[in-house]
Amino acid sequence: MPPETLTQTPGGGADPAEPERLDVLVIGAGLSGIGSAHYLQERCPGKTYAILEAREAIGGTWDLFRYPGIRSDSDMHTLGYRFRPWTAAKSIADGESILDYVRATAREAGIDTKVRFGHRVIKSSWSSEEARWTVTAERGDGTEVTISAAFIMNCSGYYRYDEGFTPEFPGLEDFAGSVIHPQHWPEEPEYEGKRVVVIGSGATAVTLVPAMAEDAAHVTMLQRSPSYIVSVPGEDPIAELLRKVLPARALYPIVRWKNVLIQSLTYRLARSRPRLVKKLVRKGVMNALPEGYDVDTHFKPKYDPWDQRLCMVPDGDLFKSLHSGKAEIVTDRIERFTPTGIKLESGKELEADVVVTATGLNLLFLGGMKIEVDGEEPDQSQMLTYRGMMLGDVPNLGFTIGYTNASWTLKADLVAEYLCRLLNHMDANGYDICVPHLTDPSVTPEPILDFSSGYVVRSVADLPKQGSKEPWKLRQNYAVDLRKLRYAPLEDGAMQFRRKVAAPQRLAV
Repeated sequence: MPPETLTQTPGGGADPAEPERLDVLVIGAGLSGIGSAHYLQERCPGKTYAILEAREAIGGTWDLFRYPGIRSDSDMHTLGYRFRPWTAAKSIADGESILDYVRATAREAGIDTKVRFGHRVIKSSWSSEEARWTVTAERGDGTEVTISAAFIMNCSGYYRYDEGFTPEFPGLEDFAGSVIHPQHWPEEPEYEGKRVVVIGSGATAVTLVPAMAEDAAHVTMLQRSPSYIVSVPGEDPIAELLRKVLPARALYPIVRWKNVLIQSLTYRLARSRPRLVKKLVRKGVMNALPEGYDVDTHFKPKYDPWDQRLCMVPDGDLFKSLHSGKAEIVTDRIERFTPTGIKLESGKELEADVVVTATGLNLLFLGGMKIEVDGEEPDQSQMLTYRGMMLGDVPNLGFTIGYTNASWTLKADLVAEYLCRLLNHMDANGYDICVPHLTDPSVTPEPILDFSSGYVVRSVADLPKQGSKEPWKLRQNYAVDLRKLRYAPLEDGAMQFRRKVAAPQRLAV
């Protein structure tokens, strides 16, 4: 179906010949998109913008995932926005509270009025002659609409929203019970009083098990191999102490920086002294488990700490479920599904009425948006990322990818601030185009995510690369990025600025 091209004319009518023209188009109305819109309104108040959201609600990940117990995998003093303090007592917050926080941020700033729901961006075409993007979005009814934008902020994250990852399980069709993927949680799942098996060992699995154990007859976490699991306080004791004497605006940055430093030091210690961190994590697990529990089988990962993300359990809720007998962990491999459950390679069979496949996610860069630059479609998997937020030789396009070793929003805030600074610099100097370009031949490509988690390993070859040197290197370090993205000169030799060149006029014959 041909795309519809509508724009509002000054008189209020619609001109079907030209697409709507905006200064900035934000893609995605999740945590990153709402934050980017806030910075746009605050720091580039003269810019016109809109947000295109593929789904029908604000919230992104926190609206999509509805499984029991869903919560933040980072503390809310760093997962919250820099500009809007998190004031609730819970430091590890439930998904509904986070969703309320994001939506309140949008509503209070009037950002919610800028969101166009049911618009999935499928293609963006750049014209150097016009110095603009023509963006094509597909609406829920199957029609298409085009919008012209001078700059794109892609805040769609890197998870594929329409499907999660589920391995091929032999005999799955024989299973008489129900199978649920956490990414597609039903409105009213029936598991009360039933036997549940949760397949997986990551953050989703360790969240689901204690939450489902409250109502299920029994829950088994079936893992192929263990993950590092750390118990953390559900409420930050230092924040609660300071809350008694400081207002929220003063308290928030103190606790935020305290947690940033703890995250950074913990990560550095894990990478420099993995044996020590292994011992510390093991000691914490042993103290939390029932006496005599088989720690080596169920809680001794084969990799070093932070080769994959650590799983945090607030107030040790997973361990409490194991203590109560309402839940157990089985470490084994699946041979096949049976009509009544799962047969394991060890010969044991787990009886189940409900199986939850917490087996991971699929990645999708830029939300699957195709890019054309002056009529050519570059291979995104062969491109280098500039400062982890722009693509080499792709003009006027930024994207947000958060930290793997800290809270997503720490990086999202910095990206939004940097892109606003970039837009203002272009306006002040009369530039229409900014484009990162590699001039150093010694820079070599490296995987953009140095992580051994399954969802990364499965997809990293299809993602753009980072470079071996600055500014093409993706730093997983908030303090370093803070200095470089908030204060470093924009004209660094790699970022090139120019004015658009008007097309030559044809001579009359």
